[in-house]
Amino acid sequence: MMRKLPRVTTTSEQGFVLVAVLWILAALSALAMIFAVYLSNSAQALAVSDAGLKAEAVVSASVELTVYQLSLAGDKARPMEGAFHYRLDNADIDVSFVSEAARIDLNVAPKELLANLFAGLGASPEDAGQYADRIIGWRTPPKADAAEDEVSLYRAAGLAYSPRQAPFAHVNELALVLGLPPALVDRALPFVTVFSGSPKINVLVAAPEVIAALPGMTPSGLKEFLKERPALPKDMPAIATALGPAQANATIEKNDFFRVLTTVKFDNGRRTASEVVIGLGGEEDPYRVLSWQDEVEAAASRAPKLSEGGDDL
Repeated sequence: MMRKLPRVTTTSEQGFVLVAVLWILAALSALAMIFAVYLSNSAQALAVSDAGLKAEAVVSASVELTVYQLSLAGDKARPMEGAFHYRLDNADIDVSFVSEAARIDLNVAPKELLANLFAGLGASPEDAGQYADRIIGWRTPPKADAAEDEVSLYRAAGLAYSPRQAPFAHVNELALVLGLPPALVDRALPFVTVFSGSPKINVLVAAPEVIAALPGMTPSGLKEFLKERPALPKDMPAIATALGPAQANATIEKNDFFRVLTTVKFDNGRRTASEVVIGLGGEEDPYRVLSWQDEVEAAASRAPKLSEGGDDL
């Protein structure tokens, strides 16, 4: 029998095998890089998620502490504004709270108060009056025996939606009202609410821009009132005397709705701010969250400032 000779591998075949091995190594290297990037991104996402959870927990704690302070004082002595500081979980937390009565309620404010706010924020008196009319048209239910005038205005403007013709559900809805410039809406948001339920404003804690909107208020009257406000007795006759003709839409009555601003400064340099609107309740349900908004740094810088500083916890 003839013996079978061993097969001789040619140079071309060896080159093919070498190329294949190199391709496999390159593919494995690419997969390793992709996996490394995936792990890195996953770690970063988990870190961001963890920071977000920490921030949310801190904001919840701030709301609880605010409710505790407000409840501890009792209804009669309950402060309408305040601020405090505490440290928790490698972060410094600054908290301020103020009654929603310090803002103009879009759902019940009279036309002149709304118009004066827009005029004070830069609109012409004529335009400001029209903006106030459209806000009232947005929030007013249609009448059975009246033509749909407000709806027809939106249709004529080519808008794909109609006015709510019911109370504003959120202040951001103001951006949908016919004719209001976006820049003006942005300027107005720190001074309006949908939660106070009062056509009047609490002048003890309201921002200067809000007090300036009171019908009958003059620039000189505003300056004098702001100067006197810290020392004025906390009773309506004294406040009415200080306001003069602007007293009709002013009040010092308290309400159960507060806006809580929490600014968190982490030790790693990260900073975040959240704004929560709460309504106080009873013993079984001390409060309820009406609105929660994160990343409000820009809005916070425009918000009404407290007239007095707070204490550290």
